[in-house]
Amino acid sequence: MNSYAQSEFSKKFKPIAPLNPTVAPKKVTPAATTDAPVIKAPDLFKKPEETLPSFSKYQIGQAKSFSMEQTNDYVNPGDRIMEKMTKDLDKTLVREGLKEDDRFLVKIDKNFGEIRTKSKYFTVFYRDYIYIDGDLIKATINGQMIGGIMELYSSYGQFVFNLKEGFNTFEMEAYSKGTSGGNTCEFKIYDDKGVLVRSELWDNWDKGVKGKFVIVKE
Repeated sequence: MNSYAQSEFSKKFKPIAPLNPTVAPKKVTPAATTDAPVIKAPDLFKKPEETLPSFSKYQIGQAKSFSMEQTNDYVNPGDRIMEKMTKDLDKTLVREGLKEDDRFLVKIDKNFGEIRTKSKYFTVFYRDYIYIDGDLIKATINGQMIGGIMELYSSYGQFVFNLKEGFNTFEMEAYSKGTSGGNTCEFKIYDDKGVLVRSELWDNWDKGVKGKFVIVKE
């Protein structure tokens, strides 16, 4: 069979040699080794006036021994202002009679004076007129307890006692201190006809302090 083919690639054509792709590497001289710089991070748990000692190249803060003792390392500047405002408010409340204060406890018995009457008995209404904090009172007539130990509330409680001819000694005692300060009590005394005979109060009494009346039944 006969065949035909192109004849361009005869012996008279010489192939072009490929370029040499190899690139000679450049000689790089490594730099001299140096120590890494010292890094000191600030310690947020230290007081401002303290500086970080250099114990190592890389450190955060300084080791501190454990202690149960309370310190003021984390004082909030606003706490000082709040503390002063609280003290000023407390003083105002105490001065206006709206709060009790142990610093001004009354520790001396008080004599409320003499009452003259023809009444057969007296009725006493009593209450805590400031803050309900568990104040207790005890009342006696001629040394005999009346009605047991009585707790003071915002509403009036009451008790009744009879009078003998002549002199009667009536006492009311601050039997306890409340949780917010001294004992505070307001009381009103009425005769057997419902007439108000005496209205009194005590403020910030210590436990055991007594108020005394001499009642003369004519």
